[in-house]
Amino acid sequence: MKIQKYSGGAKWEEIVGYSRMIRAGNRIIVTGTTATDENSQVVGAGDAYCQTKYIFNKIADFLNMAGVSLNDVVINRIYVTDISRWEEVARAHREIFGNVKPCTTMVEIKGLVHPDMLVEIETEAIISDESL
Repeated sequence: MKIQKYSGGAKWEEIVGYSRMIRAGNRIIVTGTTATDENSQVVGAGDAYCQTKYIFNKIADFLNMAGVSLNDVVINRIYVTDISRWEEVARAHREIFGNVKPCTTMVEIKGLVHPDMLVEIETEAIISDESL
């Protein structure tokens, strides 16, 4: 099986030693993604909805690098620092994936690497015959 590794250019990739996305055969895995811009600044501080939308837009860009789209997503794992704000995150997820309906998990965690980060999402997609 051919494995391709993709970088998003974030400073964390080299510090921690990971790939932003890996394509292994027909499986695409996008690692945990937060609402940070190209300058490693947090976008939408205090706004879980805004951060979730931003993250899914970043994930869409990564998936496009592998030749697939959000329509090919089969699971999203969503980590939030405050589960009482689940509806903000869910609204953003529904707006993007309402017709796709991937498997989705949302879990509250103690914190992320920056206190302004409220949401982190990892995504998996499968390249179907129709996507090729």
